[in-house]
Amino acid sequence: QVHLVESGGGLVQAGGSLRLSCGASEVTFANYVMGWFRQPPGKEREFVAAISRRGLATTYADSVKGRFTISRDNAKNTVYLQMNSLKTEDTAIYYCGAAQRTTFATMTHEYDYWGQGTQVSVSS
Repeated sequence: QVHLVESGGGLVQAGGSLRLSCGASEVTFANYVMGWFRQPPGKEREFVAAISRRGLATTYADSVKGRFTISRDNAKNTVYLQMNSLKTEDTAIYYCGAAQRTTFATMTHEYDYWGQGTQVSVSS
C-alpha cells in the first residue's frame, strides 16, 4: 500500500508560479512511475505530467508543455510539479498518482494509488 500526500496548492494570480509536492510512504518509491493529474471544476480528471521511475524521462499534456516541469527525488520519496506562467484554466484540484509499471502511464486507470488532492486556483 502506498500513501500519497500532496501539498503546495493555493491561490495565485495569472502569470505566477506554484510548486506542488507529493510525498510517498512507500520505501520502494523508485519502483513506481509517478504522475500528476488535475480535475477542473465540473470536469473529469485529466493527465498533466508523468515521470519515469528513475526520473530520466518525462511526458506532458500539450496544455502544460513548456510551462510545467515534473521531477522526483527518490531519496526523499517525493515527486514535484513546478508550475510557471499559470493561467486561469489551470484552476483545478491536482492529484498525484503512483503506477507500478515500467512504462509511462497517462490514463487514470493505469495508476494504482492516488493522493487526496490539493487545490490550485489561478485568478485573472
